[in-house]
Amino acid sequence: MLRFFIHYGFHFIFPFLIAYVFYRKKYFRTYLILISGILIDIDHLWASPVFDPDRCSVGFHFLHSYPLILLYVVLFAVKRTRIVGLALLLHILADAIDCLLMP
Repeated sequence: MLRFFIHYGFHFIFPFLIAYVFYRKKYFRTYLILISGILIDIDHLWASPVFDPDRCSVGFHFLHSYPLILLYVVLFAVKRTRIVGLALLLHILADAIDCLLMP
């Protein structure tokens, strides 16, 4: 249960805090972009089974692969795409923490 709250807290609460603290003038728009990082979970549809609570997403699913994580770092490094890159990296971070908490 703790793993569930930590995982989804990183997907929804942590992005709100980042948006509010660092992008206060446009925090709601920024928050929506940050939580949209969850859309990379579409790659779970190509796996069998689609959801496996004991499978680490990082390195397994295509959009969670290491080459694409490097692309997300590049997106974060470019000012124009920084928030999108941050959204994707926050998603990967949430999934990586979830992997660490697996039994």
